[in-house]
Amino acid sequence: MGTIILVRHGENEWSKENKLAGRIPGVHLNETGHNQAHALAQRLAALPIKAVYSSPITRCVETATYIADTHRLSVQHVDEVGEVEYGEWEGKKIKKLAKKPLWRTVQFFPSRARFPKGEALREVQFRAVQAIEEIAAHHEKEVVVVVSHADAIRLVLAHYLGVHIDLFQRLVISPASASVLALSPEGMVRVLRINDDGPLRFATPDNLKSKEDKKKGDKKQADDAASHDSAGHNGNPAAWTTLPASADGGAPANPAHTARRLMLGKDEEE
Repeated sequence: MGTIILVRHGENEWSKENKLAGRIPGVHLNETGHNQAHALAQRLAALPIKAVYSSPITRCVETATYIADTHRLSVQHVDEVGEVEYGEWEGKKIKKLAKKPLWRTVQFFPSRARFPKGEALREVQFRAVQAIEEIAAHHEKEVVVVVSHADAIRLVLAHYLGVHIDLFQRLVISPASASVLALSPEGMVRVLRINDDGPLRFATPDNLKSKEDKKKGDKKQADDAASHDSAGHNGNPAAWTTLPASADGGAPANPAHTARRLMLGKDEEE
């Protein structure tokens, strides 16, 4: 089976400020994004990667270059895994777009959503899946990387998971994360990883709240703070921690073994 590692580009100022960069040229990784891309390349360094493909959008190419340089490969551009054509929404703030009637369609009925003067999400899914299938056909027994964008990766994963496109928004794809597909020439599909970005981090209560909920909760948190103990009980974010590399308290895993686990499912590894 061929292994395809789907990588989202690292952070940039547009995503940090919740603006829809789309296909606007010259949107580069910020400092955090460069650090994320470098760290990801190191995590993938032990894998026998034979090719690196990328959306031609700048932030993807910059992310892909870190991975390609580690393996002494060139970056091959693939338009079909490029960003969604958001049309008139491109460059706008998410906060303003969320007030538009089409926003609800995009969130809950994306199979029927088309961006003004842009693409329909069903078209994005079709072109991206077609590209992945062509890449898989050229690398039947090899490991390759495809660097793309959050929506495109989520749509591809939804397809291979057998999840209807109307539910694809439930998938989360973080900056510089890796999701792994194993595709057999005979048709077998295995989804081995989704949104793997390193140490396991639980969502904090604050991250799960809307902005309005946070405002309402701020006063209550202040009033309740005195009754919370130092261990962070009663939902205090202090209770939500980043797990170490070895969750059982043992020594950190061997990098090569960790990389192999990224590529293989549990059954295959055993």
